[in-house]
Amino acid sequence: MPFILLYEYGTFRINTDVLNQSQIRVVAFVWLQNFLESVGFHGKFAWAAPPLAVIVILLSLQITSRKQWTFWTYDYGLMIIECVLLAIPLIVLTLLLSTIGSRYLPKNTDGNTVAVQAWSVPTCSSVDGNQNMDSSNGARNIYGNARPWLANIVTGIGAGIYEELVFRLILICVLMVLFQDIFKMTHINAVVLSVLISAALFSAHHHFDFFSGRPNEVDPFDITEFAFRTIAGIYFAILYAIRGFGITAGTHAFYNIIAETIRVSFSTQ
Repeated sequence: MPFILLYEYGTFRINTDVLNQSQIRVVAFVWLQNFLESVGFHGKFAWAAPPLAVIVILLSLQITSRKQWTFWTYDYGLMIIECVLLAIPLIVLTLLLSTIGSRYLPKNTDGNTVAVQAWSVPTCSSVDGNQNMDSSNGARNIYGNARPWLANIVTGIGAGIYEELVFRLILICVLMVLFQDIFKMTHINAVVLSVLISAALFSAHHHFDFFSGRPNEVDPFDITEFAFRTIAGIYFAILYAIRGFGITAGTHAFYNIIAETIRVSFSTQ
């Protein structure tokens, strides 16, 4: 709930000239919004429908699980700490990839790396806004200015919510039904195949628009980024199976927040 509120508030109130005029929204959010519009939710309610859909889905899962309802406000603090700690392995992995990749970046006359490329610290956040982006720099808006750190943080939080909803909660469930119930595969094989396919699709959607088939100019394909995000997708799937949606979405969001902060610090050096 805090992340849902932060994402919606941030989208409409924080740097609205960048977020709205550039039409930058999390791709998974746009997919969910388009689907809800196709089934009859139109106008302003279409903007409120995706977060309401998340709440309804989670409440439905809670009710059907028949588990005891318990709410403790101090759990939020513990969950924040857990999510930050669980994001650290991905940060270590991406910094390792950055170190390896920097060996192949161009050097200047004094032997220092000329620049740290965008893929060196990739976020797990796919945004919709190709038509207004400068393909030479995916972090730039229609005015030619770098997107503010805070705007990227907002989209990173939204990605944590809606990408986990689409690729873990929904997609893995659908794939499990397909492989286990329809194709009659063993449970273990169905789980492994579902996790691998969902992770690969999760990674690919950062680089390609599945519906139009065009490449994402904001985030051009890079094999290192694709491999990293596939590993991240597997990691998030394991977290989802062990700790549930809330911790997984929080870990995803906090990884984006930390990664974006690192990217900004690199770009200012």
